[in-house]
Amino acid sequence: MSRFRSLWQTSIQATKRALKGTWEDLMPPSEKVVFHFNSKDEISRWHLYADSELGGLSSASLEIPDTDSGAPLTGVFSGNLSLDLDECSTWRMKRSGFCGMRSKRFNGFIDLDSYDTIAMRLCGDGRCYISTIYTENWVNSPGQQEDNSWQAFVYVPKDTWHITKIPLDRYLPTWRGNVINANLEMNPSRIVGMSLSVNAEGGVPGAKTGPGDFQLEIDWIKALRS
Repeated sequence: MSRFRSLWQTSIQATKRALKGTWEDLMPPSEKVVFHFNSKDEISRWHLYADSELGGLSSASLEIPDTDSGAPLTGVFSGNLSLDLDECSTWRMKRSGFCGMRSKRFNGFIDLDSYDTIAMRLCGDGRCYISTIYTENWVNSPGQQEDNSWQAFVYVPKDTWHITKIPLDRYLPTWRGNVINANLEMNPSRIVGMSLSVNAEGGVPGAKTGPGDFQLEIDWIKALRS
C-alpha cells in the first residue's frame, strides 16, 4: 500500500509539473518589442510626412546619430514646425504645423491581443506628441483604402528619459485626426502599423506649443501585459 501511495504521489507531482510547464509555454512573454531604434536598419522601417506635402513649410528628419562614447544608439525624430504656407502651392490647406513618422506597413499583421499596454522609452522636449496605432480597416467603409487609426497623447518631461505607458483602451478611434464620436473598440490582433506625430497647436495642458523646433529621442516601443 505504501508503495502504491508513493507511486500515486509521484504521478500527481509529475502531472502538476507537466501542467505547469504547458501553461507557461502557452503564455506569451510579459512584453514584446515592437520597435527598437538601435540600428540604421530600424530607420528604414519608417517614413516621414509633414504639412510640406500639402503646401506647408514644416520639415522633419529621423536618424540615429553616431556616438563615440559607446552609449546605446537611439533614434532622433526632429525638425521644425511652421504655421506658414507656401504661396506657390495649389493646395488649399486649412491648417499647417505638423510632422510625423510612420512605420511602413507590416508584412501582414502584428498580433498584440495578449497585451494591454503600449510602452515607449522617450526623451522629449516639453511638447506633446501623438501615438497612433493603425489597424485593419473595419470601422471605415470597406471601399476605402485608409487603415483605421487610434490615437493617444504622449507627453514626457523635457530632457529626461522616461518610460511612458498607454493602456490600449485609452487609444481613441479617429478619422483624419478627428476623434470619432462612437463606441468602438480596437482589434489589437490586426495591427498594421504605428506612428508618432507632433502638432504646433493642441495637446495636453502645460505642454510646449507653437511653431519652432522639436526633438524626440526614441529608444524602443514595446507591448506589455499587466
